[in-house]
Amino acid sequence: MKLILLGAPGAGKGTVAKRLTQLDGSVQISTGDILRGAVQAGTELGKQAEAYMKRGDLVPDALILGIMEKRLQEPDCKQGFLLDGFPRTIPQAEALKGLLVRLGIKLDMAVSIDVPRDVILDRLTTRRTCSNAQCQAIYNVKSNPPKQTGVCDKCGSPVVQREDETEAAISHRLETYNQKTAPLIGFYEKEGMLLNVNATSSDAVIAAIQKKLAS
Repeated sequence: MKLILLGAPGAGKGTVAKRLTQLDGSVQISTGDILRGAVQAGTELGKQAEAYMKRGDLVPDALILGIMEKRLQEPDCKQGFLLDGFPRTIPQAEALKGLLVRLGIKLDMAVSIDVPRDVILDRLTTRRTCSNAQCQAIYNVKSNPPKQTGVCDKCGSPVVQREDETEAAISHRLETYNQKTAPLIGFYEKEGMLLNVNATSSDAVIAAIQKKLAS
């Protein structure tokens, strides 16, 4: 499957993407994970992106599109891919459309996951992430804490609250999403590619995607 996953920060795009990869071997492509890895590794891209990310602002299109063009041509994408967190703006969506035509890739659909704001705030302020760039395992202090407080179950690195997951940064991210990313729902609706799912459960989102793919 070749999907775009849309939804506000904390809507569950990453969780849904990870579950879907287990169904048919598609790969999850998260620009956020790629960028955070670049920041941790201290690469040139990481240094450029870090200032934007700390403020909760969007990283410039030229940086993101360069990453995506390279990533979509890697061999593991032939089986399928799930774009998690990209595109984020109409110009990015237009640029991605041109890029996919150039690469001869056809998308199945764009899936919009619609979750109430209070649920998102609760999810993100209680979320913790492994500080190891090679791991990036995600925990939740309420619903899925690490076995040992503050320590990653998978690799033993410290588990931290990301700078962009404080309440102030989340509110800013949600405002940015509403202004710049929410219009993508209309963009993909016009393209005839939109599946809108109102659900807080990843099981319900996956069931809706499977039903649509089978139709």
